[in-house]
Amino acid sequence: MQTRNLGNSDLAITPIGFGAWAIGGGGWSFGWGPQDDADSIASIHEALDCGINWIDTAAVYGLGHSEEVVAKALAGMSADRRPYVFTKCARVWDANRQIGKCLKADSVRKECEASLRRLKVEVIDLYQVHWPEPPEDIEEGWQAVQSLKEQGKVRWCGVSNFSAAQMEQVTRFGSLTSLQPPYSMLRRDIEAETLPYCHKNNIGVLVYSPMQSGLLTGAWTKERHAALPDDDWRREKNKQFQEPLFSRNLRLVEVLRGIGAKHGKSPGEVAISWVLSQPAVTAAIVGARKPGQLSQLIGAAKWRLTVAELSEIQSFLAENPG
Repeated sequence: MQTRNLGNSDLAITPIGFGAWAIGGGGWSFGWGPQDDADSIASIHEALDCGINWIDTAAVYGLGHSEEVVAKALAGMSADRRPYVFTKCARVWDANRQIGKCLKADSVRKECEASLRRLKVEVIDLYQVHWPEPPEDIEEGWQAVQSLKEQGKVRWCGVSNFSAAQMEQVTRFGSLTSLQPPYSMLRRDIEAETLPYCHKNNIGVLVYSPMQSGLLTGAWTKERHAALPDDDWRREKNKQFQEPLFSRNLRLVEVLRGIGAKHGKSPGEVAISWVLSQPAVTAAIVGARKPGQLSQLIGAAKWRLTVAELSEIQSFLAENPG
């Protein structure tokens, strides 16, 4: 699989990376319901077999559990097979599993040490500020991340969910390698300012939720939606899974299915190819919870939509606004 350079770093990454949010399991505010760790580990191994060379996780995913699962999947792996590991800070939790927002320097340092222990690594390839919250502390938090780079605990520094103005604010205190924003054909707010800013300033872009949290994979029905477990965050917190948008999105999936069928591709591959057609996007984060799921999506790493196909998708969205 071809690679792309991530911003100003020396990281040559594949166009698709493995997203480890869902494998954090359930039982926390943004969980995806019950998850079998053996399935998670097998999914990571399948991703590496497909040629994917990076994993994106975060301390808060499963309240540390995702990082622990990633460590188990990579245990004993030879250096030539081992992927880059990216993780994040700025979300902390207490004994009652309540999540808080913190970018104080001491907290960032402690979070990094905890992630290093859970991941069982000596250095984190890309350490990202998960959210610019609280906003009054983003400069302090960013300077703490830069200090961790100087100490050799992280190789490169990035941010997630930052605006162009917030990226401009922190770069006064140290080089910014990447941004991780949400982006899909159903969520395009970063196109106006954020993507042009990154493109102009050589900031790599790792988009998350290119299939809108799985909605564009082609696997959803109204019956499956009704059966979502109570601890799956999409049930109540993702508006794209609420009516009337949910029914509109199922119709969109049929458009994607028709386009993909002409090329032997799945609706999910069409959705991923769509985000990768954006020049400012370096790569897309794609999650998988069971072996076999990634094999239905990996084709998007090489295949691109035609101008006519992009126009067909745009026409549907224009005629069926959210």
